[in-house]
Amino acid sequence: MTDIVRIATDKRRSRAVVYNGIVFVGGQTADDRSQDIRGQTRQTLAKIEKFLAEAGTDKSRLLTAQIWLKDIRNDFAGMNEIWDAWTAPDAAPTRATAQCEMAAQDVLVEIIVTAAFG
Repeated sequence: MTDIVRIATDKRRSRAVVYNGIVFVGGQTADDRSQDIRGQTRQTLAKIEKFLAEAGTDKSRLLTAQIWLKDIRNDFAGMNEIWDAWTAPDAAPTRATAQCEMAAQDVLVEIIVTAAFG
């Protein structure tokens, strides 16, 4: 049986879960929500990178990503600028991006990723 490892768990959720060679990083958002889409995307990706490292992997092992934007029409290009600079060369994951209503008005982007362990 493979153990389930939970990272940064509270009453409601774990920030990351490792199981059977796969790392699942739950939806991450920026801490400083006064930033524009570029700033919020940078912060969000930094948090994701931290949780990947805690789980024993990195962004070169990404398998898939889901990105939610508050305003896809106005923020898609800015988010992509930061995303493209952040992803590991020749290691782009599958990806979906959509617009949705966010849980808080000042959240512009939320990202969830799945990566291979190791």
